[in-house]
Amino acid sequence: MNGRTVTLAGGVLVAGAAALALALWSSSGGQSGASSSAPTATRSFPLSKPPRTIPSVRSATPAHGPGWRPGPDGRVVVGDDGLADEGRLLAGELKLHYAGHTDARAGDVELDLASGAGDGPESYTLRVRDGRVRIEGPAQAGVFYGTRTLKQEVHAGGTAPEGEVRDGPAKPVRGFMLDIARKPFTAGWLENLVRELGDLKYNELGLHLSDDQGFRIESATHPEVVSRDHLSKAQVQRLVALASARHISIVPEIDSPGHLGAVIGAHPELQLHGAGGRAPAGTVDIANPAAGRIVDDLLKEYARLFPGSKWHLGGDEYVPLMSSDPGTAYPALAAAAKRRYGGKARVQDLTAGWLNDRYATLHRAHRTAVRAWDDGFPADGVVHLDKAIQVAYWTGREPDERDPVDFLKEGRRVINYNDEFLYYILGQLHHFPYPTGRRIYQDWSPLVVRGTEPVPAKYDRQVLGATFAVWCDDANAQTEDQVAAGIRMPLRALVQRLWDPGKPPLSWNEFMALGQRLGD
Repeated sequence: MNGRTVTLAGGVLVAGAAALALALWSSSGGQSGASSSAPTATRSFPLSKPPRTIPSVRSATPAHGPGWRPGPDGRVVVGDDGLADEGRLLAGELKLHYAGHTDARAGDVELDLASGAGDGPESYTLRVRDGRVRIEGPAQAGVFYGTRTLKQEVHAGGTAPEGEVRDGPAKPVRGFMLDIARKPFTAGWLENLVRELGDLKYNELGLHLSDDQGFRIESATHPEVVSRDHLSKAQVQRLVALASARHISIVPEIDSPGHLGAVIGAHPELQLHGAGGRAPAGTVDIANPAAGRIVDDLLKEYARLFPGSKWHLGGDEYVPLMSSDPGTAYPALAAAAKRRYGGKARVQDLTAGWLNDRYATLHRAHRTAVRAWDDGFPADGVVHLDKAIQVAYWTGREPDERDPVDFLKEGRRVINYNDEFLYYILGQLHHFPYPTGRRIYQDWSPLVVRGTEPVPAKYDRQVLGATFAVWCDDANAQTEDQVAAGIRMPLRALVQRLWDPGKPPLSWNEFMALGQRLGD
């Protein structure tokens, strides 16, 4: 190809030359790129421009040629049978015929695996040349993301520009988390969400399954804790299959030892009692072995339902740790800590031990990528959370919370859930205004883990990525459709910054217009 490489610094560049090329070609009597006698790419066509997608591609080599768009005789073919699912999905979306493992011809889209096609399992190369498209990557995930780029390129009659794209994400964790415990969401809505996340190249969907207000998933081991309005296991299996086909890992969370009100409702004997008879809502007595047994039963049951290595332990807002003097406020916990861990142990040590025990249960179930909320990690003491547990850092408003740099200095891996930018709380309770895509796009980066200031760049590799979280504290404040509309541009802004954290070249207004066009 004749051309030059354009490296994109994190945004989407306006493209129009490919459409002009198609118009010039058509006016000279040509057909679309699906024609069996595709024209040769020559300098009679303008030099192409990078594709217009969200997230933007990171590197593009332009070329002279008409580009490609789906035609009536076009097919999707694969060079490896392991790409059959990706091929069938793309064929259905672009109204092409899926031809399976066979040679490509003009007008086709060819998917293949190639070890040198990218820098990681989620990278890919997309080449438009000689009236056909070839997408290849070192793994299925990268090829899938290449198909998402192509799908956006030809959206609403568009044309995939001639040339080559080499692309891949900067961050391995690109997540969205949904609180279905406080507000049940329908299975159909969740499935549409998965499709949207896949098209945007997200790779995680976190589900907050239980809280004080509800327990929203069928259970065989403890059916007594399940709320009336819940997802059946069959519905979950369909959701898992849909997510897997789009290379999205579902990250379940059974939050503990706080936020367990639904479990306590069925087992009041697990309720924690402190000095003066206080009984904080949703708070189990971690000195009671029965509490650990019930949570472990649930973890083991759902480890069989949700495949993969990822899990969220919770661990946030355990009420005793929010007390100025946990040992005085909860003397029974203080005594239990000393019995188990020695005379210097305190309530925070007993809490850390609880989370380590739950982690051990998950580890035996082959869950190796486990995270917990940052306020579940004690700053000092005789017991520390297992080094393998990732830090889900969310809160920066409380002055006594640990700084993210503390965790990074310890060598821990951190996932950014910064509540300043990435928390969408229904009803805007607790002084949390709804986050905007504009603010994420302009003022946030993956290194802005707490508040508005970034952590030092030397920790970039330890910050694995970020997750946008919807919390349903006021469940009736918005309908499902209103939630979908409210998170639409924040999701797009976030994935842009995770795919390429560099300064986006598009203005916010240009980016928003692109998001609206691609959503038509």
